[in-house]
Amino acid sequence: MNFEYSEKVQTLRARLQEFMAAYVYPVEDLYFEQLQEDRWGEPAIMEELKARAREQGLWNLFMPGSEFGAGLTNLEYAPLAEEMGRVLFASEIFNCSAPDTGNMEVLAQYGSPAQQQRWLQPLLDGKIRSAFAMTEPKVASSDATNIETSIVRDGDEYVINGHKFYISGALNRRCEILIVMGKTDPDNPNRHQQQSQILVPMNTPGVNIIRPMTVFGYDDAPEGHAEIVFDNVRVPAENLILGEGRGFEIAQGRLGPGRIHHCMRLIGQAQRALEEMAVRAEQRVVFGRPMSKQGSVREDIARSACEIEQARLLTLKAADQMDRVGNKGARDLIAMIKIIAPQMACNVIDRAIQIHGAAGLSQDQVLARGYAYARTIRLADGPDQVHMMQLGRNLASDFAAAKGEA
Repeated sequence: MNFEYSEKVQTLRARLQEFMAAYVYPVEDLYFEQLQEDRWGEPAIMEELKARAREQGLWNLFMPGSEFGAGLTNLEYAPLAEEMGRVLFASEIFNCSAPDTGNMEVLAQYGSPAQQQRWLQPLLDGKIRSAFAMTEPKVASSDATNIETSIVRDGDEYVINGHKFYISGALNRRCEILIVMGKTDPDNPNRHQQQSQILVPMNTPGVNIIRPMTVFGYDDAPEGHAEIVFDNVRVPAENLILGEGRGFEIAQGRLGPGRIHHCMRLIGQAQRALEEMAVRAEQRVVFGRPMSKQGSVREDIARSACEIEQARLLTLKAADQMDRVGNKGARDLIAMIKIIAPQMACNVIDRAIQIHGAAGLSQDQVLARGYAYARTIRLADGPDQVHMMQLGRNLASDFAAAKGEA
């Protein structure tokens, strides 16, 4: 593959960098100040930034099809997601934030025309937010076939009962729709055809938000991570996506792009941490000379730069393969970068925190929140160990088959 960004991508990246420099970095502190006034609403500055981004055509950049979005490939989107990832809330400014991106992709790819009109269009317009309800507290949800939430047909409706937690985005007051994963056919001998996905409006009776879950003490407002109990929740049968037993198929289609989007953003977080680390090391004087004169500090900076570049190149290769052979064909590379990028970001940000000393742990730096995000992604969309298990299985099978054919 060609590692040089195309002229189109270079132009978009430059526009995005200019936007971030002019409008986003200067208001980072203001954003969090306004958030303290209304934890689950939208800070006024976010509304202003969204309007400006849309005016400038920096909107829905993640969506590969030109029918619904910017028409960029995964490879073209990768460096743009990296730039957005440098600021934790920036992706939302451009309507490119999870979990909305994954939900929009699901509705664009699998939704009926009526579902697209009712829910996809308002999401594309940035008028509402959404959430994806899959993880459950009582079972190992990294194996989606374990999910226990029931979705039972009753005439022209489905009745949903279950217990979910860490449902990202569901606490935001602008969140109007959930995509819920549950079982419509729990006795099907094919465990991958037991699940279905269904659209559940947040204001449906029986959707009970129990509490916000925290991550290292952060509530991650204004999206948050909700614990939700579904108590005899009734929705129309037409809210089912694609059909009964298709939930696992939809989940696999959703998670491929979602996983790599997180990796792209994490590279932006790590790159910013590296830059902050280098500046701190050059400016901070300890024992009579700048920290950058210390051998261990230089090694941390150098090692971090190497690890970021390795992850960046692997991400670009995975994105390129997704464009060429599809998500399924690129599954091994997607697994590799999902294993590598979060751990890399944790390591780099941890070194940056260490070089900043106590200040690195504080609200005065971006590092602590960035570390919490990076550590979260080691679990989100499948834990490291699951990806390593599946990757190892695939490689062993493929190499054995090739050896047998030789």
